[in-house]
Amino acid sequence: QVQLVESGGDSVQTGGSLTLSCETSGFTYENYCMGWFRQSPGKEREGVAAIDSRGMPYYADSAKGRFTISRDNAKKIMTLQMSSLKPEDTAMYYCAAAFFCPQIVGPLSGAGQVNYWGQGTRVTVSS
Repeated sequence: QVQLVESGGDSVQTGGSLTLSCETSGFTYENYCMGWFRQSPGKEREGVAAIDSRGMPYYADSAKGRFTISRDNAKKIMTLQMSSLKPEDTAMYYCAAAFFCPQIVGPLSGAGQVNYWGQGTRVTVSS
């Protein structure tokens, strides 16, 4: 059974930091690009960051310079370190697995391209 379990969401003030984690099981983790989408009310789910099996990161413009994605292929865990958080970062954050990272971040990005999803963890940034 495929499982992606997110944790680490919380409420913080503007300028604060959070680290999100995604623990996975039930699929060949090292064969997939892993990443994060986020969705706020009334908006489409958007790719924020992704990392391929070799550790190459990909970031949306909104995340560059503030977010750092990493993965541990042995533990099958992925993390997203977020700093300098802004109110516009408020969203539900979803862990995702896809065959290719451009399916998570970039011109090919889309929720329909993802193979596996987590249930989400909520991030709230207050001003």
